[in-house]
Parts: sequence; C-alpha cells; structure tokens
Amino acid sequence: MKNLNIGILGLGTVGTGVFRLVNQNEALLSRRLGQALRIKKIADIDIKSDRGIPIPENLLTTDAYQVIDDPDIDIIIETIGGDTVAKTFILDAMANGKHVVTANKALLAKHGKMIIQQASENNVELGFEASVGGCMPIIKTIRESLVGNTILGFKGILNGTCNYILSQITHERVSYEAALAEAQQKGYAEADPSLDVNGDDTAHKLAIISSLSYGKQVKLDDIYTEGITQITALDIQFAHQFGYCIKLLAITKMTEKAVDIRVHPAMIPYSHMLSNVNGSYNALSIIGDAVDEMVLYGHGAGMMPTASAIVSDIADIARNIQVSAPNRISTLANAARNTQPINVLPITEINCRFYFRFTAIDSPGVLSKIAGVLGKYDISIDCVHQKGRKSREGVPIVMLTHQAKEADVRAAFSEIQALDVVWEAPVLIRIED
Repeated sequence: MKNLNIGILGLGTVGTGVFRLVNQNEALLSRRLGQALRIKKIADIDIKSDRGIPIPENLLTTDAYQVIDDPDIDIIIETIGGDTVAKTFILDAMANGKHVVTANKALLAKHGKMIIQQASENNVELGFEASVGGCMPIIKTIRESLVGNTILGFKGILNGTCNYILSQITHERVSYEAALAEAQQKGYAEADPSLDVNGDDTAHKLAIISSLSYGKQVKLDDIYTEGITQITALDIQFAHQFGYCIKLLAITKMTEKAVDIRVHPAMIPYSHMLSNVNGSYNALSIIGDAVDEMVLYGHGAGMMPTASAIVSDIADIARNIQVSAPNRISTLANAARNTQPINVLPITEINCRFYFRFTAIDSPGVLSKIAGVLGKYDISIDCVHQKGRKSREGVPIVMLTHQAKEADVRAAFSEIQALDVVWEAPVLIRIED
C-alpha cells in the first residue's frame, strides 16, 4: 500500500489534534482511502513542551523549511495561524508542488485570491474546510452538495466565544464581564478576546462562505461588522419579554440590487432553530432555491472537531492524487472563467425591524418627543415598553418597530440623542424574523 506523506506546520492545539487523529485512526483511514497516511515531519518553534500524547522526536524540527522543502512530502497542514509567516510558508509550499490544508480563516479572508491563484498556477489543491464552522461540513455542503442551488442567503452563529457569552447572560443572568471571564477560564476565549467579541472572527468566516456561494472573493472591508460588547443583560431581558433571544449572527441575503452581507447582534424569535444553539456550539442556516432551508450544527472549534475537518480535506486530496485529478472541484465552486462580480449592499440600505432602547427622564411628554422624531423619518412603532421609576439615572423606554430603513434610523438616532430628555446614547439591535 502506497504511503501519502504529510507535513505539519504548527504543533499547537489543532496541529496536535491532527497528529492524534491520523495516528489513532490509521487503520480506518487506510481502509477507506486505499493508501496509508504517514506524518513525516512536524515543525514548530517549541518542540520541547508536552502535548499530552507521545510524538517521536525524529519527527520534530524547529525549521519549517525541513517540511516545505522535503521532496517526499505530498500534503502540508498549516496550523500556525495569522496572516504573516503562515502566508509565506503556504505560498512557498505551493511553489514546491505541495498540496496545502489550512484552518486559517483570517489568512483566507484577507489573501484568499492570491493563495488560490498560487494553487492554480502550481496545479496543487487548497483545502480549507476547517476554516469555517469547525467540524461542520460547511465548505463541502456549499461547494458540492448545493451545487444545483442558487444560494439565497445564510443566517448563522459562527463564533463559539460570543455564543457562550450570550448564552450565559441569557440563561444564568450573569454580567457580560462575568460571562467573558468564565469563557476565558474554560478555554473558549483568548486572553485578548477582541477578535471574537468585536465580530471580526465571524466576518472572516462569512467572507469565505460568501465567496464560495457567489463565485468571487468578498472583501472584508465590504462586510458591516459589529460585535457584542455593547449588549447588556437589560437588553437580553427585554428581548425575552418580547419573545426573542439575542445572538451574534452572520447574515447574507440576495436582494434585487446586491448581496446583503453583515455581522452583528440580532434578535431572533424563540421559534427559530438558531435560538436553541447555546454554549460554544455553532450552527448555520442555509437557504437554497431548491432545498429551501437546511441547518448545520456542531462544535465550531476545538482540537478534535477541527482536526476532523482537516483530515476530511486530506482524504479528498488523497483520493484526487490517486486518480491524478488535482483541483477536480474548483476552489471557489465556480470555474474561474465564470466568476461574477459581487455588489455588496451598504448597511444603510438594509430594511428590517429594530429594537430601540432609550434612557430618558421620567416625565410627561418624553415619549411623544422621541416618537415625533421617529415619525419624521417614517419609522413606525410596533410596540412600546415604558416603566417609570422616578430615577435620577433615567428610565428605559423600549420600542420595537415595523420595517424601517437603516439610513433613516441612523438619522433619527442622531436627532434623538441630541434631545435634552435623553441621557445616554440610544441602543439599537436589529430583528431577524
């Protein structure tokens, strides 16, 4: 039985998981693939620390180019992360005729076009199933299973850190700070969680799946991105009273003008499947013109779920090598000559329902002043919750609107914030019914 030789760049959590999975399921993989997977070399700046599993010393090196330049290695797994040295290593590996598998969503979102071009020029494959949704087969589903569908939209929870924090605030009634601290303690959040809680990690993933769905790279700068740092327990409580929960959503919708692509907290009804996705789990609802709605659900990160996705890419490449058919499936799902430009709808052009919370003086006429400004911009109120308490800190006035245009809402908020009866910046959360 022929060996397929693998090199790993980076022996952190994910790299260790790949080594563990390939070795523990070696016989299973050999039976399924008809060839043996053999990890030949692993490079990392730290080869001394205990990874919790035995790794032969002769496999380890601190020199990445002992992996990249090894003529016997067929596939290189990049688990370093970031968009600097990882990019250099991937491009050099492809120039050497190596197929590459990566989980590096930030790199692909920022430099995907260049990397895909390098793969094409060198007739090698790029596998990136693990870059979005951990163990969920999102890339394969969009690129292969739904090839006969026009993708009409997505709605998904693609960041386990944010989902864990919001779940804890919702169900355990803790503060944002306490939920974040617990997420860090359990390993769901980094010491610096800004990439997650500011929405950037989700935007990277949305850029990748939007590019797959519409056949051309979506620029990160075109994706409106808003995180969860301004979400309070008070807003979550009010949302619950109205029959909604709050999730950080990745959203894509086809419109007549352009594709609506955005990341932000949103209120979704408890009747929707995504409202029941809690803790660090991820889920993605995909709408196709033939299948209607389908939902993928699972662990969005972690050692073994991510390793599982990487090994699935290794298996696909191995099978293509066997029949001498690299790039059997186009990286972006469309043949290069058939890619189409993507026009992204500006956030100011979207129409949806909104949740507003104003902190105002508890006195007669306040509500009418706020409602008057909203009416000026054709923003129709669906319902209002106001509870007076004669507080020196102001009282909350909460409203749900009918459909309104974001540009009009922003203009109204600018005027409302300037009113002498409003004490704090208004809170806005979009509603996804």
